[in-house]
Amino acid sequence: MRGQSRDSGPSTGTGRLYGVGLGPGDPELVTVKAARLIGAADVVAFHAAQHGRSVARGLAAPYLREGQVEELLVYPVTTETTAHPGGYQGAIDEFYEAAAARLAAHLDAGRDVVVLAEGDPFFYGSYMHMHKRLAHRYPTEVVPGVTSVSGAAAVLGRPLVERDEVLTVLPGTLPSDELAEWLSTTDSAAVMKLGRTFRNVRDAFEAAGVLDRAFYVERATTAQQRTMPLAEVDPDTVPYFSLALLPSELTGPVPGPEQASETEVRTGEVVVVGLGPGQRSWTTPEAAEALARADDLVGYGPYLDRVPANPRQTRHPSDNRVEAERAAHALELARSGRRVAVVSSGDPGVFAMAAAVLEVAADDFPDVEVRVLPGLTAAQAVASRVGAPLGHDFAILSLSDVLKPWDVVLDRLRHAAAADLVIALYNPRSKARPHQLGEAHQALLEVRKPETVVVIGRDVGGAAESVTVTTLGEFDPESVDMRCLVMIGSTQTRVTPSGQVFTSRRYPG
Repeated sequence: MRGQSRDSGPSTGTGRLYGVGLGPGDPELVTVKAARLIGAADVVAFHAAQHGRSVARGLAAPYLREGQVEELLVYPVTTETTAHPGGYQGAIDEFYEAAAARLAAHLDAGRDVVVLAEGDPFFYGSYMHMHKRLAHRYPTEVVPGVTSVSGAAAVLGRPLVERDEVLTVLPGTLPSDELAEWLSTTDSAAVMKLGRTFRNVRDAFEAAGVLDRAFYVERATTAQQRTMPLAEVDPDTVPYFSLALLPSELTGPVPGPEQASETEVRTGEVVVVGLGPGQRSWTTPEAAEALARADDLVGYGPYLDRVPANPRQTRHPSDNRVEAERAAHALELARSGRRVAVVSSGDPGVFAMAAAVLEVAADDFPDVEVRVLPGLTAAQAVASRVGAPLGHDFAILSLSDVLKPWDVVLDRLRHAAAADLVIALYNPRSKARPHQLGEAHQALLEVRKPETVVVIGRDVGGAAESVTVTTLGEFDPESVDMRCLVMIGSTQTRVTPSGQVFTSRRYPG
């Protein structure tokens, strides 16, 4: 007879595993028990997509305490792209096994582990994959949370079911004809997992003959919630955290168009958005969401061309030399009740449109709300391609003399060089001022040695990307144009034998 294995029942003397539901998004819907367990845990684990931001961690943040171990469980793949030999399912199963092993190591060491879950842990939640792999091995408790379906019904003010009605919960990933069959035979329904499935889901509601009484709810109970009749939703604006709801018919007719439109408060605003320096994956999810929600896009024409077309939106391209006029136009649109996204490359607060919009707003549009969303900067992108040249103190300077005198540019450059800072040069050389980079080069050589490391990044993140590592003595200003960023190292910046560049975190290194 075999001896009893560890997997035959919960162990004693180990840490405890908790699956903790956080509710649909309103921080006040986190239960008292969930808050207590989060604060008491040795380890707090949470899932995130590849961008690394976790909605669950954000909801739990008020209850975390200093000294807790945080385990970020980042999904390695999407359903569209994976090179795993087992396909998407093989890759995700491997990820769950590895994540469970990481948590098991803490439990074996006697640490209590809380796994955070949006909504309820057992309602389409990622926690259940940890539960299946660990609950038979360790003492486990699941703390329920308010589901997104309950949250959606609450914000709509529409009961889900009454008396003997049947509520059916369906995943939007089902084939459209199968969804339609379910929808045509149930009293009330909630369809989860929208996002890219939205068009099929809406077609299913229409085929079932119930589209006219269905609602759409996005980010229920949060400050970003949006509700409207399902038939009126633009598919290109639908995020994953949304659902379609077919409420009970017993509560009366669906509100008319005027009543339904009141569920979505439309107030004008300007959101200044940074696309990042090049490739689309460098645009943050927050920026992409703001772009998708906008009624109008305002910006320099080539930057607007990087935003996917949406026929619902109006685009307002303009020349790159009319920042104040562009800002005023965006603010006028917002004052009339439009949602406006002002589009910048890189980060909008670094030599871009954020300052222009805020300056014009402060003088002429104090009543218009302006938000700024950060983006990956060109300096960060170029630095990442060669290693870590910005590992110590650095300065970012623009060589443009359009809004400041050239002698001020040179004076600041000399002082930054004398301070032995790494220097990132934006707007290095235009057709209108081709000689100035040469003057800047000579000014740098007055202070820095010829062997100082120089990095030149052109169109980083774009189709014509190139990165060159050279020295200040060998640097050729004629090789640079406005699509480049030039980075001048400090005395502590070095090139490794493998060609990577870094600046020591210590000074002197």
